[in-house]
Amino acid sequence: MPSTLPVVVDRTSPVPLYHQLAEQWAAAIHSGALKPGDPFENELALVARLRLSRPTVRKAMDELVRQGLLVRRRGVGTHVASTLNQRRDPLTPLFDRLLTTGRQPATEVLRLQSSRPNPEAARQLGLAIGTPLLYLERLRRAEGRPLVVLRSWLPPRFADVIADDFTDHGLYEVLGARGASQVVATQQVTARIPTLRERRLLDLTRRDAVLAVSWLSQDGDGNGLEYGLHTYRGDAAIENTLYKEC
Repeated sequence: MPSTLPVVVDRTSPVPLYHQLAEQWAAAIHSGALKPGDPFENELALVARLRLSRPTVRKAMDELVRQGLLVRRRGVGTHVASTLNQRRDPLTPLFDRLLTTGRQPATEVLRLQSSRPNPEAARQLGLAIGTPLLYLERLRRAEGRPLVVLRSWLPPRFADVIADDFTDHGLYEVLGARGASQVVATQQVTARIPTLRERRLLDLTRRDAVLAVSWLSQDGDGNGLEYGLHTYRGDAAIENTLYKEC
């Protein structure tokens, strides 16, 4: 039976209702209150129990599916995603690993937007919910082959980052030039079906799965550097290019 987690919704808050739901459900998953593989309450039951509109509930659930925390299966229902990996490590950037193995990395900056708030990213980075963040989305290739879509939210102290910084450098080299050091990262990896845009960017078919990495890096003092939601081709993990980011 799906668990019925208590949810507190503040209808007077400026934070959208679906964000409030998504944040509380994500926290329950990360804390272990909801475990990998657990069935998740269905939309209609949530609408009735929480007295919210169906579009609000669906949008909150869609957000967790997008983050790789929930998985929908036709005929089975919605479940907490099976966790493939979660660990905290000193950082060895993927960009550098590709170079050392003789695979020339190339980065295409898809989006770079400053002053973009994201309540969940701000919470993960230890910042106030309304803090304007820098949003960076990149496509990483090796030898012309797409490997991963990297979606990153950075604190405002990195607002001077520009797209040209990534022509020959990885993210943590760019942040290191701005004072970030002694970086450690925590990541959680789940498998899911790619979105249409991810299929196009990563050159995948409808039958292919991706590995979704929820990523948080911090400096030696515990200050948040990057909150990332990164999407890898499944065969990138087989080639051992996964787990060390950016």
